[in-house]
Amino acid sequence: MKKAQKFSLSQLLEFFPEVELPITLADDDHHTFSQNNKALPELMIEQYFIPLETTAPDDFTEYIPCFRLPETGNFSAIVYWKASLMTYEYILLTFDKKGKIIDKKIIAGTKAEGQALARSVATITEDWEIYMVGGVVSANDESYDPANSQSVYLELLPTGEIVVTD
Repeated sequence: MKKAQKFSLSQLLEFFPEVELPITLADDDHHTFSQNNKALPELMIEQYFIPLETTAPDDFTEYIPCFRLPETGNFSAIVYWKASLMTYEYILLTFDKKGKIIDKKIIAGTKAEGQALARSVATITEDWEIYMVGGVVSANDESYDPANSQSVYLELLPTGEIVVTD
């Protein structure tokens, strides 16, 4: 019986080019990443991303490598885009040098919630601060009232942990 191939962390990171910060993630940015970055091999997705899921992905779930944060030192931080039924998420994932996962957070995306769409965008600064702004709009109403927006501030610590800040 043939043993499944195991990918090293460095092999995974090759699919995530380093970016210059600050960077903002919005709804359609995944198109640019899918055009410019190589697709992840299915076995790599099974090794690194499927075990993180709380529910089994279906045949239509898609993963797109976006980018890697520069100069992280003792850990690696990547952002990938995950599309599943009516849910599209940008996910920040951190690893230690041995490839063990440190932390994972959804930092932006779009999700259908009944007759409404919840949307959020995120900006990652040079200081690893992550500013998330989101809101909900009715599927029947194309206008969005910015007064209904909510902000969340996260920080990527030097340990690779992602924490909510005030």
